[in-house]
Amino acid sequence: MTSNLKNETEIATVLELEKWLKENCYPMNSYSINGNFIYEGCGIENNGGLYEWYYTERGDKRTLEYFATEKDAIQYALKEIKADEHSNRNYIGMYKESSDVEKILSELKNREIQYWTDKIPYGGTNDWRTRIFVIGCGIKKATDLIKKE
Repeated sequence: MTSNLKNETEIATVLELEKWLKENCYPMNSYSINGNFIYEGCGIENNGGLYEWYYTERGDKRTLEYFATEKDAIQYALKEIKADEHSNRNYIGMYKESSDVEKILSELKNREIQYWTDKIPYGGTNDWRTRIFVIGCGIKKATDLIKKE
């Protein structure tokens, strides 16, 4: 089987990084790699020939690193994205009832799909919800399990 994916060390452009992230099923809602809008997260921007790796939150953008070349910026971004344990988690849904959580997790296990969960106080400390995320391209085998809000 021949892959058209570039070796990670060969990724040198914003377009190549965007393609690599999408082919490896990274959700693009936390990274602005080719100008896509994000509400919060990191991104790369060419600012007058200087490349910036930045963090943005609620419209407040803060440059974290500067790079003279696109390839240096891309290699740094790829390293940062891969080091973030949350970066390749695809959201499936949020559940209040433990029976619903057990049902989804059982199905993910049956399909041999890697997942991650956490619990958050959704409506306060007496209203806990479980969030379920599928890791990487496991999302392709779980599209029917994505909760419609």
